[in-house]
Amino acid sequence: MNAVVRRTVVRLAIALTLALGCSDDDDGRSTTPDTVEDTSGAERPATDNQRCDTSGQNLEVSEYDTSGDDWADVRKVFKTVGEGRLARLVLVCREADLNGDGTKDVVRFYNDEGRPLREEADRNFDGTIDELTFFDRGRIVRQEIDSNYDGRVDTKVFYENGQPLRAERDIAGRSTASLWRPDTWEYYEEGRMVRTGLDVDGDGRVDRWDRDAEWMRRREAEAAAQREAESAEDGDPEAQDAAAEEAEG
Repeated sequence: MNAVVRRTVVRLAIALTLALGCSDDDDGRSTTPDTVEDTSGAERPATDNQRCDTSGQNLEVSEYDTSGDDWADVRKVFKTVGEGRLARLVLVCREADLNGDGTKDVVRFYNDEGRPLREEADRNFDGTIDELTFFDRGRIVRQEIDSNYDGRVDTKVFYENGQPLRAERDIAGRSTASLWRPDTWEYYEEGRMVRTGLDVDGDGRVDRWDRDAEWMRRREAEAAAQREAESAEDGDPEAQDAAAEEAEG
């Protein structure tokens, strides 16, 4: 008996037991518990915090147990796209339980071409989404993060060609749902943060810049070498000698 079938049988047995054991109270309240138990005795939530829509038309759902605990921790939803011979199944939603507590923590949505559109993640496993990732043409373009888990976005990271380009942070917590007010800006090159700007007085403008000194020295050395190489190509004897010495050294 595979994991999904076994889980279904267990749930049916539990549901039948609850249905037979329930009594109608005067106030009409249900006696259904918040958790259920699997065959190993470990408690699991009665709901897995599902975020994929499985009720639409032309959808097929697959569930997998990747951890071997007899509970499906990955759910995939496929949609039939096209008609006749051109019909095909395309992945439109995937969600996963990362820490094995029975609750889905990460969900990713896809377009009809199977390319990712958006990902929602609960990184501290408290049941609340604290990280949103947005994609364009299948590549990440922006992340919005609640890094202190207070229910508000405080960090936005912008990407280019799959690499972080700029990050904006609201450390002072001045932003609202309708107005984004960062006070820290970080700039990246080749995945490395090279420059940081700080808004000290809260007027929305950078008051102080901090730069990566080692990166600046490297960039200046590369620029100087490039100028010498260009001069050598133009026939400058001194530049040619300098370029030759640098090559020998």
